[in-house]
Amino acid sequence: MNEQTQEALWGEIDSAANLYLSRLYEPRDNQLIIVLDEAVANKAKTGSRTLPGGVVISDATPIEVTESCRTFTLTWKNYVSYCVTEEMHGSCGKYDDEVYTGRLFRTYTKSHFLAFLANDTGAHSEPYQHYKICCLNHIIDIASATPPFLQILSRDDADPNEAVRRLN
Repeated sequence: MNEQTQEALWGEIDSAANLYLSRLYEPRDNQLIIVLDEAVANKAKTGSRTLPGGVVISDATPIEVTESCRTFTLTWKNYVSYCVTEEMHGSCGKYDDEVYTGRLFRTYTKSHFLAFLANDTGAHSEPYQHYKICCLNHIIDIASATPPFLQILSRDDADPNEAVRRLN
């Protein structure tokens, strides 16, 4: 893929129709790698679906990862904290007293997560930034003093070990 600026890559991730958390791991202490898969409405599979309880939806279209979807890798060399929440229990920006930019990949300047960390950690001298990733299967909150390194790959080029090699 062509080299893009980090700002442009940020916009690419945020413009995805949907995201799935594929992998989240720590290759070393205080390093974090998150791999996200883009997901789209797969109109080729539109049809009737029966839900639990016998409810039938006649024109249901599954949201899934297809061959044309991209893989996004976000790498933090250091982080302060992260929290993974099952998506049915995450707030996803429903609080009026929080301030953020972005849609699926957000940057918060004021949030409950930042307030929690300030109280819990004693608010270290280095300011943190709060990032939230809203996926279909999880909500991920990350606090870090530095932004992640972003990379977008095609499905064929997605290599989970590449992000680890970049950290070395």
